[in-house]
Amino acid sequence: MTSAWVLPDHLADVLPSEARHIEELRRLFLDTARSYGYELVMPPLLEHLESLLSGTGSRLDLQTFKLVDQLSGRTLGLRADTTPQVARIDAHLLNRSGVCRLCYCGPVLHTLPERPYATREPLQLGAELYGHAGIEADLEILDLALSGLKAVECPGVLVDFGDARVVGILLSKASCGLEFNQEMTRALSQKDIKGVTRLLKEFSVEQSLARAFTDLVHLYGDASVLDRAEQVFAAWPEFKPVLNELRALSAHLKVPVVFDLADARGYGYYSGVRFAIYVQGCGDALVRGGRYDEVGAIFGRARSAVGFSLDLKALVEVVPKHPRKAAIKAPWAEDEGLRLAITGLRSQGETVVCVLPGHSSELDEFECDRQLSLIAGTWTVTQL
Repeated sequence: MTSAWVLPDHLADVLPSEARHIEELRRLFLDTARSYGYELVMPPLLEHLESLLSGTGSRLDLQTFKLVDQLSGRTLGLRADTTPQVARIDAHLLNRSGVCRLCYCGPVLHTLPERPYATREPLQLGAELYGHAGIEADLEILDLALSGLKAVECPGVLVDFGDARVVGILLSKASCGLEFNQEMTRALSQKDIKGVTRLLKEFSVEQSLARAFTDLVHLYGDASVLDRAEQVFAAWPEFKPVLNELRALSAHLKVPVVFDLADARGYGYYSGVRFAIYVQGCGDALVRGGRYDEVGAIFGRARSAVGFSLDLKALVEVVPKHPRKAAIKAPWAEDEGLRLAITGLRSQGETVVCVLPGHSSELDEFECDRQLSLIAGTWTVTQL
C-alpha cells in the first residue's frame, strides 16, 4: 500500500529555497517582458477539451489529462500548453486589429514526462506577438528571450535555428501523401539517412528531389550551412527568401548560432522560423519558439503569430544559486516600541523574523545576520 504522503511519479513539491529562487526568476523574466511592452494574461488551468486541442493544439492530445465537468457534463482538459489559450484570448477576448503582445506564466500538466527525469508539471513561462508577419516580430521575440536569460544570469547561451518551410517545400514538391510526410519528417529529424533513402526509393521520388532530401540530412552546423543549402536548393527559388531570413536573424544576434535545416520537429505546428536555445548545464533545449501563423485559425483569426516558452523549473537548475536572504532577528513581545521598529523595518523591505517563546527560530531560507536589541531605551539593529 502506497503511503498517503508519497506523490505520483514525476511530480514533486517545491521547497522554500527553490520556490523563492523560482519566484525571483519569474519576476525577472516577466519584468523583462513588460519592459518590451508585453501584457500579462492568466488563462484558466481547465478548459473545454475541444478548445485546448483544436487546430495546432491537437498535437497535445496524448499529453492532456481529461475529466468530466460536474456542472455541464462536458469533457474538460488540464492544459498541457498555454499557447492555444493565449491564441483564443487574442482572437476572441481582445480582438485587436493591430499588434498584440502577451506574456504568461503558470503551471501546465503532462500525462507523461517529455524526457527522462522531467517533471509532469512544468511551470511554463512564455511570450507571444500577434499581428505582424515581418521579420521584425521574430527578431523582437528572440531579443526578449535572450534578454530574459541575461537578466537571470543564464550561462553559455547558444541559439539553434531551423525553418519549417524548408522541409515543407520539399514535401509539397514530392506530393507523396500523409504517410510519406510523417515518416520523412521523423527520419530527417533523427538524421536517419538509411530511413530517408528507404522512403525515397519506396515512394519513387524523382531523382533531383531525392538528392535534395538526402543532402538535407547533412545541413546542420555553423553559418556555412546556409551557403551549402543555396547550392543544394538552387533549382527551387522558393528557398532563397527562407535562407535570407535565417541569415538576417542570425546576423542580428550577439550569441553563438547554429543551424539544423533538417530538424522537422513541430513541422505540423510551426509555419516558419523555429528556434531552440541551449544553455550551459542543460542537456536539452531550455527555450523553444518560432513562428506559428495558423495557431489562431480554429478560433477564426489565422493571423501572424510568433513566440517562445520555457519551463522555470528547468531554468532554476542551470542559473547560479542565490544566497540566502539576509534577515533581522527580533524578540517576541508586545512592547509598542518594538512593534513600531519591526513595522518600520519591514516597510523598508527588510525581513524581520520574530523568535517565538521557547524557540530558536531555526531557518533554512533566511540568514539572520542582525538583531533588534534594546539599547538605552531604543530598539536598535545590531550585527550578530
